[in-house]
Amino acid sequence: MNMKVNIAGVSFPNPVTTASGTFGSGAEYENFVELSRLGAVTTKGVANVPWEGNDTPRLAETYAGMLNAVGLQNPGIDLFCKRDIPHLAQAGARIIVNVCGRTVEDYVEVVERLANEPVSLLEINVSCPNVKEGGIAFGQDPKALCQITEEIKKKARQPVVMKLSPNVTDICEMAKAAEAGGADALSLINTITGMKIDIHRRQFALANKTGGLSGPAIHPVAVRMVYQVHKACDLPIIGMGGIMNGEDAVEMMMAGATMVSVGTANFHDPAASLKVLQGIEDYMKQYRIDDIHEIIGCM
Repeated sequence: MNMKVNIAGVSFPNPVTTASGTFGSGAEYENFVELSRLGAVTTKGVANVPWEGNDTPRLAETYAGMLNAVGLQNPGIDLFCKRDIPHLAQAGARIIVNVCGRTVEDYVEVVERLANEPVSLLEINVSCPNVKEGGIAFGQDPKALCQITEEIKKKARQPVVMKLSPNVTDICEMAKAAEAGGADALSLINTITGMKIDIHRRQFALANKTGGLSGPAIHPVAVRMVYQVHKACDLPIIGMGGIMNGEDAVEMMMAGATMVSVGTANFHDPAASLKVLQGIEDYMKQYRIDDIHEIIGCM
């Protein structure tokens, strides 16, 4: 059974990775998941300097998922390169680094710092607010998205994966903007903006008022957007959004994803990523599928 997939010239032993922000940098999950068995580990977002993140409370449970407004808290690229990358490499993990920033220069600085590190892919979080353009997210303006992609590609040694926000009118327009900027691959979807109010205390459940909705509630939206982008662009896709089991992953791959990321499910079950991988294998055995590529984009 062939489970190997390829993203922008980089080969992975299987199509399962972890969604940024839900798996840290892998260390806290090692008692539950053998990191080397995953296709890759996608790290929490890292910036050029440490970020403190938002005020608490930062998390709120919803009927079929969760809201988060963590604010991309991270230790900064220097500590990340000194501590986290060596640990992942020693564990035998293939590494996808999620990169965040507030300006184009912030992103480029991190990308340059990672140039000589043992990193397979760079996943660029364009849902960050562009502070030089009034705070609108890079991924909500096609011109800004194309520009930041171009600037990152000039400096990046590893293939560049642009992580698209679903909080837009036309996801295909954004995908095409990233493609025009030279992106090597796309990942989608990031969280959907939501809100929860505690009616008994008459307070917002999150200190930030709004947060990103993830989990099974957004899965049908993610499948739809992956399908649309797969038809609109020629770039490989890492699909994510509410993948809880192998069937969800297969559905996402049939829509057009070459790889899948397991996110919120990790909080419910720390071994979820490996169970998703096993679920894909079980599906292939059930239907006598010898090559994972028979599934990818078959719709």
